[in-house]
Amino acid sequence: MEIFFLILLIVLMAVTLASGYPVAFALPGSAILTIGLAAGAGYIFAGDVEAYFALGGPTEWLNAGITNFRGIYWEPERDTLIAIPLFIFMGIMLERSKIAEDLLITMAQLFGKIPGGLGISVVLVGALLAATTGIVGATVIAMGLISLPVMMRNKYSHSLSTGIIAASGTLGQIIPPSIVLIILADQLSNATDQALNIRSSMYKTATGTSNLPSDFSLTSASAGDMFLGAFLPGMVLVGLYVTYVLVTALIRPKMAPPVEKEGKFDLKFARRVFMVLVPPLTLIMAVLGSILLGVATVNQAGAIGATGALIMAGYRLKEGQRGAYYPVILAVAAIVAIFVLISTYDINIKNIITTSDAIGVGLAALAVFGLMVSIVWSAWRALKINGTLKHVMVETAKTTSLVFIILLGAAMLTAAFRSFGGEELVRDFLIGFPGGFFAKFAIVMVVIFILGFFLDFIEIAVVVVPIIAPVLLADPSANITAVWLGVMIGVNMQTSFLTPPFGFALFYLRGVAPAEVKTTSIYRGVVPFIALQLLALGIVGFYPSLVNYLPNRIYLGSDNSPPPRNPRLQLCIEQRLFAIYDESGDRLRKATDRMANFDITFLPAEKRGALSNSYKQARMTFARVADVRKADAALKAYLPEYEPLHRLVRKVQLQIREIGVGRDRLEQRIRSLSDAGGNEREIRELRARLAPLGAEKSGLESRIPKGWKDARKRYLVLAKAERFARLRYRRTVDNAYEPILETRKLIADTDALAARKDEFAKLKDIVASAPPAKARDALRAAERALRTVGGTSAMRSRLTDARRQLRKGNVKRERAIKQLGEALKLYTVELAWRRKAKGGLAARLESYNEAIKNTIGLRLQERLNAEQVADVASCLSIHRDISLNF
Repeated sequence: MEIFFLILLIVLMAVTLASGYPVAFALPGSAILTIGLAAGAGYIFAGDVEAYFALGGPTEWLNAGITNFRGIYWEPERDTLIAIPLFIFMGIMLERSKIAEDLLITMAQLFGKIPGGLGISVVLVGALLAATTGIVGATVIAMGLISLPVMMRNKYSHSLSTGIIAASGTLGQIIPPSIVLIILADQLSNATDQALNIRSSMYKTATGTSNLPSDFSLTSASAGDMFLGAFLPGMVLVGLYVTYVLVTALIRPKMAPPVEKEGKFDLKFARRVFMVLVPPLTLIMAVLGSILLGVATVNQAGAIGATGALIMAGYRLKEGQRGAYYPVILAVAAIVAIFVLISTYDINIKNIITTSDAIGVGLAALAVFGLMVSIVWSAWRALKINGTLKHVMVETAKTTSLVFIILLGAAMLTAAFRSFGGEELVRDFLIGFPGGFFAKFAIVMVVIFILGFFLDFIEIAVVVVPIIAPVLLADPSANITAVWLGVMIGVNMQTSFLTPPFGFALFYLRGVAPAEVKTTSIYRGVVPFIALQLLALGIVGFYPSLVNYLPNRIYLGSDNSPPPRNPRLQLCIEQRLFAIYDESGDRLRKATDRMANFDITFLPAEKRGALSNSYKQARMTFARVADVRKADAALKAYLPEYEPLHRLVRKVQLQIREIGVGRDRLEQRIRSLSDAGGNEREIRELRARLAPLGAEKSGLESRIPKGWKDARKRYLVLAKAERFARLRYRRTVDNAYEPILETRKLIADTDALAARKDEFAKLKDIVASAPPAKARDALRAAERALRTVGGTSAMRSRLTDARRQLRKGNVKRERAIKQLGEALKLYTVELAWRRKAKGGLAARLESYNEAIKNTIGLRLQERLNAEQVADVASCLSIHRDISLNF
């Protein structure tokens, strides 16, 4: 019966959506109606409202709905959704203030003489508007009203013109900042958590170990990561559009003839181009650049975009009038002043100490006040001129409310889908689908593409993604990133705006196109661009680095980047270093030998032994690399024999587990019906279904080859040997470099230690003759002073012992003097060798450190340098099959 109500849920949703019923009510309405019917049928026919639910019942569904409602509106970690109204405001303001119109007209004049130049200009403006507005309806309508008449006057083909306008208007769905990317990031954050639980369960089942290694874990996709990941695919799509228009114009010039510009390319025109292009480009760089550089979160970048759009509207609405640019001039001056003050003063109102600090804070406050005046001034203009601000605020509220209501309705629908076992059915279908991960992924992409003919991108994002994403993300055979999956889905969903019968971009364009442009021309015109979108989907799928590289590059180069010792980075770092060892091994050996031949007999025995051992470990590095390569080669040589067997057995074991789960569900259902005095006929039917499952399980177990256990054991031995070889290499290089770091730090602290000489010399007299309380304070001060100096723990320990001998009521001055004497003796010895080391050893160690820090010593550096970041980011951007570990 669960299947019946699951089908009923899907049919109700499809019918209500197809009938034109509002999405915001169709989704939750279908869920509520189906849940109610299932609960009523269960109560009437089985005496249990939960009888026809696969998971829980109406109460659990209601709790899930409440949890989702709280998650959208109250959970601090999901505050990314706050960016949605900010970016919507930014887009509507730019469109309403006619900045988009200026872009279209100016770009058309600029590129007109190139073959297909007018069409290329529309594509480029579409990309610019995508990076500023991100609202498909506004972009398509604006370009349809402004560009289509111009293209028709210049004898452009109707189909080509409408195809260019419709396709360019949809670029806002993939070029950041994009509302759909924010929604996808929100949905994928939950999907990643579910996928991580699935993968952890798979790992525990396969290995018996509960803790999933961090390098097999999953990372969620933030909105900032999605923006970074979508940037290059967006540029690929723009490049494909421009190439298509140019090639079409060259092959069939009559479809896209060149346009003669009216007027001259003079200084006045150059000034016009500058004033039209620079402000939007500056806003784009401010919004995306702040995210790319890690200066601002997505929410903060949205606030920057909304504020920038308001200031731009302030001068555009008064264009040609006196004082039109006063607010923007004030804003630019204030922002420049703020940046200058930040670089000159320490702007911290809680840390005002000197007069200079007070001056810096005061000037910064004045600059911020000037910026606020500019914003209020621009807002006042937007409010008074044609009611622009009021219109934008109302439209922003409407669009934002629509998005959030759809999110809540979709959460209710998804919870109902899970209640009837839909998620399990989808997961079982995808897991059991032959052909591996990419076969499942291809099926999902085809389904999303087909759904795009009938559903809006928001509906697909909030209904389909939560169901399919956990299964795809959990699959270790591809180990894809959430960012890549989100961008692939985003590129695919972009086609939903162009595919009939419900392609919204087609409706928008049909609404503003002249009567002589036939609807068939519009449909015919978008076909090549749909094909180009699918081509872009294939390119992004085949080259995952297009998506993964930028997020990895920015993350590894940020202030919050993980250290080189992070387990997730090791394979990529070692891949890079092993190649460097092959090229520079002789140089590293010579540097180690030169260092080892330097006389260090003046060092304390412990320090001397540590350095000598570090040189020995450095020489052993190359042998450890050879061991890793040998173990890795042995493992890879066995994989062609083992891998097919592993996949076969894991597939059979998965089917066995599914039978076990099915048996557990049937038994639970039988118990539930029996306890409730349910229908005996139904209980007999369930028991009849239960009986053959045991035989089916036995049949599957017989399909597991007899040599499986031995083959698995051999693989585990080889994998363990490879893993152990890598661990030995890592311990070796750490042991080779750590003493170098420690010795350099000790020598660097020589002056700090010497500065305490007079202070420590007075301690003996104080301890011998001063009152115990005063002596204790002096010893405590000496201890605190030594805490900032490395390698002084033994001295501090003696000082602590001396202080303890002067405790109130039990003063033992002689013992205190003895402990102090030992501390001073240690101080003298320590200072002597450090001063000698500073004279010659320090320079040698510095030279040696420069020679090995980016190779043997890389793991112990605080962060990767720019070249290393680029290499490691590129390596991490490629998906790696880790399924044999499961």
